[in-house]
Amino acid sequence: MKQRIYIDTSVVGGYFDEEFKEATTKLFERLDNNEIIFVVSDLLDLELINAPQEVREHLLKYSSDKFQRVDLTEEAIKLADKYIHEKVVGKTSLEDCRHIALATIHKVDVLASWNFKHIVNLDRIKGYNSVNLRLGYSMIEIRSPKDLVNYGND
Repeated sequence: MKQRIYIDTSVVGGYFDEEFKEATTKLFERLDNNEIIFVVSDLLDLELINAPQEVREHLLKYSSDKFQRVDLTEEAIKLADKYIHEKVVGKTSLEDCRHIALATIHKVDVLASWNFKHIVNLDRIKGYNSVNLRLGYSMIEIRSPKDLVNYGND
């Protein structure tokens, strides 16, 4: 079974960012090779509207069978609000919390992000998982794309 990786907007943008390009490109190569499937949300679509054209259009290069689409639901909104209420992050990180809530609810294998301040951050991850466990959800695995590429046997 293919690994299901939820991606946020930073992963799409990372493809065009010199700092993140190498690892992001390798992650997309795994997608090309049918090793993984990206889980994407309508929230990602909304965030991409304001992105540069090359970033906005990047995912359009791939066939729809490379993706599992999920929609922002009332359940995800409530879970994201709970992360804020429990002070895992501040109110300005609501969209980040919604990505995490969607990934949690849809039981992805891992959420990939380049957002080290609000998402890929050990203290934040502990906070998200604490809320998840108290509410009966599974723990969420959160990693940067750098942790999700195959480096071979060297």
